[in-house]
Amino acid sequence: MSNVSHARSDLSGHPDASEMRARYDRVMGGRDVALVDAPVFLVGLYCAVSPWVLHFTASQPALVTHNLVMGIAIAVLALGFTVMPERMYGLSWAMCAIGAWIIVSTWVVGDSPDAGIVINNIIVGGLTVLLGMVCAGAAARTRST
Repeated sequence: MSNVSHARSDLSGHPDASEMRARYDRVMGGRDVALVDAPVFLVGLYCAVSPWVLHFTASQPALVTHNLVMGIAIAVLALGFTVMPERMYGLSWAMCAIGAWIIVSTWVVGDSPDAGIVINNIIVGGLTVLLGMVCAGAAARTRST
């Protein structure tokens, strides 16, 4: 077996070291909302599973599909915020729109939903709007500096 331990060396002598440091600082410098990524993901997951948690799969089949799709969309946005923060934080306003739609869709998509479903979607939608605004504010602050 070959010994490759000599292959590891200090990168300070690398010709692109300063450019790599600058890029790293640029990418990670805008991570003011890194702590928001996990709550956004959790809100998305809860939105996706909420029909089964609140047991409205039989009474509101259209709302079940809707919440599942919206929850997956929020979770995918959260993963995008984590993996590609520089590119994805521009979609923070889209998350605000998704949250507002989740609130309104209770009556648009649902068929006479009961109070539990209404309160659930208002809370999930409100949290989505709030977290989207936090992400959008941080993205705007990062771009202005």
